Amino acid sequence: MSRAALLVLADGRFPAGGHAHSGGAEAAVKAGRLRDAAALEGFCRGRLYTTGLTSAALAAAAALGLDPVALDAAADARTPSPALRATARRLGRQMMRAARATWPSAELDALARAFPRGAHQPLVLGLAARAAGLGPQDAAHCVAYETVSGPATAAVRLLSLDPFQATAVLARLTPDMDRVAAHAAAAAHNGVDELPAASAPLLDITAEQHATWPVRLFAS
Repeated sequence: MSRAALLVLADGRFPAGGHAHSGGAEAAVKAGRLRDAAALEGFCRGRLYTTGLTSAALAAAAALGLDPVALDAAADARTPSPALRATARRLGRQMMRAARATWPSAELDALARAFPRGAHQPLVLGLAARAAGLGPQDAAHCVAYETVSGPATAAVRLLSLDPFQATAVLARLTPDMDRVAAHAAAAAHNGVDELPAASAPLLDITAEQHATWPVRLFAS
């Protein structure tokens, strides 16, 4: 197992399209709920333990080798917002292109054929981790990190937040990321039906609102 592959997969420069998405931060900034580094930390922690945990478990299950078709249906059931389902599939398409070019895999090819319009991004990430020789907890760690790094990066642009402050927020969240990744990986061993279904209703509501904005900096 090459742990260096995890660095490649989690790198913000990996061409998976995540830079175009704020993870709900743009809507939170407009609503006045995200104004500074302290609010960013709270926002990221809340996102991590809800939608982050759910996505990390889906990725871990895919990396473990569970049925990706069943996992995609589970992801749909755990994503009540149509806007967020569409976003997950757009990101899945982009992740699939990058993953197949980086770690060619028969499993990735099969998933691409099964979902030509895009599978949910965590599943693609989990299969990419599997193709790279990584395990379920590695995949879960990658999702946990992107769950908080996306909003943190977006906040730098949206609020002109000091990048050092944003990075300090991520550093303070590392124990939480470890806990979420461990929980997600453990849950993946219990089967699809036992995967976490934690949600954040406010993120769902604001995602629907954000999708209607005629002018926005981020796609979601």
